[in-house]
Amino acid sequence: MKEIRWGFIGCGEVTEIKSGPAFSEVEGSSVVAVMSRTEERARTYAVKHGIPKWYTDAQELIDDPDVNAVYIATPPSSHATYAIMAMKAGKPVYVEKPLASNYEDCARVNRVSEETGQPCFVAYYRRYLPYFQKVKEIVNKGIIGEMVNVHIRFATPPREVDYGRDGVLPWRLQPDIAGGGYFYDLAPHQFDLLQDIFGVITEARGIFSNRGRLYKTEDSVSACFQFENGLPGSGSWCFVAHESAREDRIELIGDKGSVSFSVFDYAPIKLQTSDCMEKMTIPNPPYVQYPLIKKVIEHLQGIGICECTSVSATPVNWALDRILGKF
Repeated sequence: MKEIRWGFIGCGEVTEIKSGPAFSEVEGSSVVAVMSRTEERARTYAVKHGIPKWYTDAQELIDDPDVNAVYIATPPSSHATYAIMAMKAGKPVYVEKPLASNYEDCARVNRVSEETGQPCFVAYYRRYLPYFQKVKEIVNKGIIGEMVNVHIRFATPPREVDYGRDGVLPWRLQPDIAGGGYFYDLAPHQFDLLQDIFGVITEARGIFSNRGRLYKTEDSVSACFQFENGLPGSGSWCFVAHESAREDRIELIGDKGSVSFSVFDYAPIKLQTSDCMEKMTIPNPPYVQYPLIKKVIEHLQGIGICECTSVSATPVNWALDRILGKF
């Protein structure tokens, strides 16, 4: 496949800021169609970005002969459905994270991918950002020694929309659409990064609660987990914290030092060993999904390999579902 002609299912905020423009910046790739259930949104997005076709029906976009690859940028509850539709039509897929709203749907996607021979990639783009590549390099070079523990700490105050004052809560707080609350939306990035460094999580348990009572789904989560290499880890997430408790931090602890970093704020990476304490500021590209999208396109063109597939993404949903007591 030399020329990758993308059709977008969904054209929300993520396609404007993080991903959309990157598809047209990679050689041999272009966007030829876009779909939204809202006609005005689809047409407006297409005109704004110079996309020749727009649809209000996903099947029509998938069946378009000019479209030979599909990007799915909808809420998680429809990821599996659209991915399976596209792969059964003989078209590879790039899906926003998490892969689905539950582990079982991830397994369905993997089965269809294997049956059809069509690859399914997942937008865990942080793996390929220079900032997180630096963290992985520090660990792999043994700069902090043998790993002994991992800890995630995340806390943030509620957003204005979380109060539902207009009578509608964001889709990320609707479990039937998102799979859970903000934990299911944000923690996947953290777990994917850690599993990319340390291997899959093979054990996970959690305690979760609704402390703020602003909405029905969980807003506070504590968890412990273990990677396949035996490394233990723990985490705490609170989405109704006081401003004074705001934190975005992962700490990797070795027997010769530690490294800490943020996942969403990109605060300077802090490396501390017996010999030194160093802070590193690592810039990222303007469109943060560009490095991953480039890898996906090169994979489809047969000139590279992208390992950020549905198979590698599925253990994230397994860990999330275990922590939230889904099985």
